[in-house]
Amino acid sequence: MAPVAASQGISLYELDFPGLESLIQSWGERPYRARQLWHWLYAHHATGFNEMLNLPQALRQRLQTEAVISSPSIVETAEAGDGETRKDLLQLQDGETIETVLMYYERRRTACISTQVGCPVGCTFCATGQMGFRRNLTVGEIVVQVLHFARVLSRTQERLTNVVLMGMGEPLLNYDASLAAVRRITAPEGLNIGQRHVTISTVGVIPGIDRLADEQGATPDTSLQVTLAVSLHAATDELREQIVPINRQYPLDSLFAACRRYAERTGRRITFEWALIHNLNDSIDQAEALIERLSDLPAHVNLIRLNPTERCQARPPERSRVKAFADTLDRHGISVTVRLRRGIDIGAGCGQLRQRGERQSGVQSPRT
Repeated sequence: MAPVAASQGISLYELDFPGLESLIQSWGERPYRARQLWHWLYAHHATGFNEMLNLPQALRQRLQTEAVISSPSIVETAEAGDGETRKDLLQLQDGETIETVLMYYERRRTACISTQVGCPVGCTFCATGQMGFRRNLTVGEIVVQVLHFARVLSRTQERLTNVVLMGMGEPLLNYDASLAAVRRITAPEGLNIGQRHVTISTVGVIPGIDRLADEQGATPDTSLQVTLAVSLHAATDELREQIVPINRQYPLDSLFAACRRYAERTGRRITFEWALIHNLNDSIDQAEALIERLSDLPAHVNLIRLNPTERCQARPPERSRVKAFADTLDRHGISVTVRLRRGIDIGAGCGQLRQRGERQSGVQSPRT
């Protein structure tokens, strides 16, 4: 990979290891210096070259002059009253902002990261979908979100255990950067987060699902063991087109055919995400339609009551309807979890913090 120029120099987070090694060797340094530098970037989460004391001073000076460790700046931080969720609005080098969330569980520390500025998909209940699409994130811009919270946790001697690509954007519409970031996040010489602790979420971009199936069914040296999550939200085309407009391009029969190909190719269970919306997709009829769709798939269903946003009038269902929906799936042998909503008091649904910042500054979100 060729060096990527930032305004201040070569952005090191945009380089994979061969690219970094090529750069260091082009400067007349021995190859092992690249390994040392890589270790400082990803194992020690270094923020400056002066920290890298096992590098020669001349190399550190050249890095200071010609390269940059591009870390986003924090525009705003919101922390939930229960202390279990933190959401940061981060500003990138070009001034665009993205959101990333840290969630504290009993045994896990999970980062929910973004892959695009905005989102082109336009799901009706999603704050990110309501703001339109600006651009894809680069590999480095995805990875630095993980490093950001790795540094936060290191202050209390904790470590990040899980990563979900479920923030702003559709990962499979930024496939190459998203997958390159996942490989760096999971590499033993990178951030070393276990592959099975990484989830890639999609609304059902079929070409991306097929590509991911090929990646995961590849040779043992290159295969991935990440979890695929499909944001479904409806089990009939008529209803899903109201909620997830991309269903017109990738209708349910085609989507589930792709899911079956994925399961057959990888041998892995698929998670289906379902945001329950009052009197829309929370009926027993929808539960039964979902059961029929999942009859031949290794699947798990995550149910979550809708996380309200300012620009969507829909509201979450009563807990009794959530229980009835879940019990219907469970009686038919479908693995199901009712997830707790987190960070309601801080607008933790993706896009809400950026949306609030735009409203306060008078900036209008772009529309696709």
